[in-house]
Formats: sequence, C-alpha cells, structure tokens
Amino acid sequence: MTKYDALCLDLQSRVARLQLQSVDMRGKHVLDVGGGTGALTFLALEMGAASVTCGDISSRMLAAAKDKGDAQGYGPDRVTFRELDAESLPFPPESFDIALTGMTLGMLPRQQVAVSELARVTRRGGLVCVGTHGPEHYWEAVDASLRAVDKRRILGYRLEFWPRTDTEVEAMLIRAGLTDARTTRVVWRNDFPSGADAHDFFAAVSAMWWYAKFPPEDIAPQIDRTRRYFEDHGIKRLTDDVIFGYGQKRGRGAHA
Repeated sequence: MTKYDALCLDLQSRVARLQLQSVDMRGKHVLDVGGGTGALTFLALEMGAASVTCGDISSRMLAAAKDKGDAQGYGPDRVTFRELDAESLPFPPESFDIALTGMTLGMLPRQQVAVSELARVTRRGGLVCVGTHGPEHYWEAVDASLRAVDKRRILGYRLEFWPRTDTEVEAMLIRAGLTDARTTRVVWRNDFPSGADAHDFFAAVSAMWWYAKFPPEDIAPQIDRTRRYFEDHGIKRLTDDVIFGYGQKRGRGAHA
C-alpha cells in the first residue's frame, strides 16, 4: 500500500483514460466501485462529472484517495468516499447515472453478483462500465511467482487474478439486465529496468494478497525468494491485457 501510487499510478491512470475515453461524464452522478486511490474517480471529475462516490473495501486506499481530493480542492459536494463491499452495495436502486468499476472486477470471486449490483444502483438510461483482466494479464509475473513460492502455502486456492474473455464480460452485462452490451480489449507490454523492478510493480499492483494465507514469519522470506527468481530469470517484461465492458440500463436517456 505504501508504494502503490509510486509504482502503479501511471498504469492505473492509463487504464482509466482508456476505459472512460468514450464516456460522457458531463453533469453525471457517478459511482466508482473499487476506486482505490482514485484514478477513475478524479478522471471522472476532470471530465465534468457533477459528483463521484468513490467506494472501496480498503479504508487505507480510501484515506489516500481522500487526501488527494482535499489537495485538489474537491469538497463533499463533488466527491465522497465510502467503505463498501462490491457484492453488496449500500445504496438504493437507481442512485447513480453511471456506475463504474476498474480492474477491481478481476479480484472479485462473485463477479456476476458485483455487475448485477452495479446495474441495480444505476438509473434507467444510465451506464454500467467495467474493466477487468484479460487472459494474458501479467501472465509472466503469475508464472514466475507460482514457480518461486512455497507450494504448500498456496495449494487449493488461486494465486492469479480471475481473468475473463470478451465474450464472458459481455455475457455478464446481459445477465445483469443491461442492453447494448459491448466490449473493448487492449493489450500492451511493460518493460522494466530489472527483474526486481518488475517484481516490485507486480507486488504493489496486486497487493500480493495471496500472502494472507502464510504464517507472518514466512512472508518476508517468501517475498525475497520470489524477487530473486524474477531477477535470476530475467522477468523484466509484463503484459497488460484489459477488457472494458459497457452496458446501458433499460429506460429513458442515453450515455456513451
């Protein structure tokens, strides 16, 4: 968390711009679920959103986002911050014009539930917009980590994100009752100066959540072991594979 913005903000901002480039934010009331430190939230405000509710399950992420909002002079009439669960949103139906989630969707075990919740809180004619991990997302880092880490600690649950295909994302939107469902997939490569730099980036952007299953005294040695594997095997290129999905809530009005 302490290095998240330093290592990941450029990437998160790039993904946010790609996700929102065709969306008309002007005058809209927006929900950003899994907002983290605010990449999508502050971009939506820059694009003319009337207000944004930035929600995340992490109070530390929200605190960092709030500090940014204060520094940029946004008051509670423009942006609010709410600790929440993406699979059970604490808002009445039809509360927002646009409901977003960025790469958070790829971290949720019950993705369909989360997408349906986004649809529930979106007004008729409003837009649901999701971003998620494609099949190749960070496959190099996932492969290296699986090879390096102590298998007895991770056997029985997933290390990597829950990747999706374009077809699967579109189907989730349709099952949530949305119309005009469409997707866009973008793939690019990130080159790092060293394996250690690639490891540190992956550690920050993923929060290394799988280490929660490890005994506390075993975490630091396992991280060092994995970092050395990245270095020794020249893992310096990581693939970003991102799928964006868009769907409209039935009813009056239209959004891009």
